[in-house]
Amino acid sequence: MTEMDLKLIKMDTSHYYQRQPGIGQKVVHSGKILYDKFRLVDSILTSTIIREHWDKKLTVAHSLVLKNSKIENIVFDYNGYNPERFYHKAQLLLRDEGFINFTAYNSKTPGHLHLYIHKGHTELGEGKRLAKMLSMKLSQSCPVEWRVFPNDTLPLSFNILALPYEVFAKERGVSWSKYM
Repeated sequence: MTEMDLKLIKMDTSHYYQRQPGIGQKVVHSGKILYDKFRLVDSILTSTIIREHWDKKLTVAHSLVLKNSKIENIVFDYNGYNPERFYHKAQLLLRDEGFINFTAYNSKTPGHLHLYIHKGHTELGEGKRLAKMLSMKLSQSCPVEWRVFPNDTLPLSFNILALPYEVFAKERGVSWSKYM
């Protein structure tokens, strides 16, 4: 993977999150007890830090919510057993819904994917609504083995994802439509 592949995400590099050893800090949200294993680092996410993450010397995450309560991506965090089938079903759904720019990345665990749907500047509430709608439609054709972000069942500081390790598949534009 190159840094150019990572630029497709359009993440905010003014800060990042770093995984800490141990079980993390206890957080209570909506009656649930969660453990925050990531600590906010208030400095720029540099190429050196990204390379250390890719070399698995440390684990770095980025926030999906920008500072002005906007999002750039809707993300499916797939943790199932058949990533090829999931990507195929999601790809068909996204095309039908009019989304033409999306990228799937492999995460640290083999077979798990992060599917970034590049939406552009979108209000957080609208992003949550779209994420729920897409998740609901996708659940009609395959078993739910994913979480979707942005997510309103988690605190805002938990709407983060670890940086991906390699590109699984990407789709740009409507080049596929000439074959329909």
